[in-house]
Amino acid sequence: MKQATWKLLSIALLLSIGIFSSCQKPFHDQNELYIFVAANTSLPYWQEAKAGFMGAARGIGVKAEFTGPDSYSPQDELDAFQKAVDKHPSGIAVSPARPEIFKDAIDAAVKSGIPVVCVDSDAPESRRILFIGTDNYQAGLISGKRIAELVHGEGRLVLVTIPGQLNVDERVRGITEELKKYPGIKIGRTLDDKGDPRSANDQISALIDAKEKIDGIVCVEDSGGPGAAEALHRLNLDGKIPIVAMDKSPETLDFIAHGVIAATVSQKPYTMAFYGLRFLDDLHHNIVHEFIDWQTAPASPLPTRVDTGTAVIDASNLAAFRAAEATHANPLGGN
Repeated sequence: MKQATWKLLSIALLLSIGIFSSCQKPFHDQNELYIFVAANTSLPYWQEAKAGFMGAARGIGVKAEFTGPDSYSPQDELDAFQKAVDKHPSGIAVSPARPEIFKDAIDAAVKSGIPVVCVDSDAPESRRILFIGTDNYQAGLISGKRIAELVHGEGRLVLVTIPGQLNVDERVRGITEELKKYPGIKIGRTLDDKGDPRSANDQISALIDAKEKIDGIVCVEDSGGPGAAEALHRLNLDGKIPIVAMDKSPETLDFIAHGVIAATVSQKPYTMAFYGLRFLDDLHHNIVHEFIDWQTAPASPLPTRVDTGTAVIDASNLAAFRAAEATHANPLGGN
């Protein structure tokens, strides 16, 4: 009799716990939405970032969107940001191509209660809550040191960049600072490829056709390396002019494998975007209780800068890097 009574009490207790648990409000609302606005969604770099952002969303059970122009167009990216704000999401991550034109829009979004974090490229004069990405100045120092070693401290370089984009300008600053150690090296040409490998290809080809002296090429954004390498490959100059690239697009890694690109300084777009969403989620839910609310806090309750680091990839570690890298194609089954 006592045993039967205990069984009945146990069943009743389990039922009451189940009912109580089912009545509790889920931590994440089913309509919670986070949006990433990127600068050039056609690049493999941003496809990897998309995978990280969507992977974080899947992990915590929220909705996510990845948007932005499919070519380098700061104004179109700003328009995409404004459309994201109009959806009143729980948070926005953005990589502003031109920080000065994004300042007012970011400030207005934050004032309206939408947390905004900058990923990859910063808008430091805005009210964005934090920046997560590469220490671009340090990345520039690394690129400068590697190209200086490859040209043995002497020669005329071509620099491929996108002037006016803060993260890229910081890399150029790092390269310029590092090359001060090598008085025999000069940057003879600075090319603007506008984030298009075809432009880099055409401009490098034109310089070679004009018989301009080029002892090395250093690229500070994703498109320049493959574009420059394609030009050298087409002209049968594989390995004759060292290239230091940026990032690890499949084309860049293939050109390293074939000896056309000497090395690349790889960033971590997956990691940046993954933690970008997690930080937005923490802000939306006021997870860090240093202050009552992130909106009224006198300082950010989260780190204001997070350096995700870099890795140099060359022929010596390419195979190991490829073998270890995860595949993130079609995150969440989406596009």
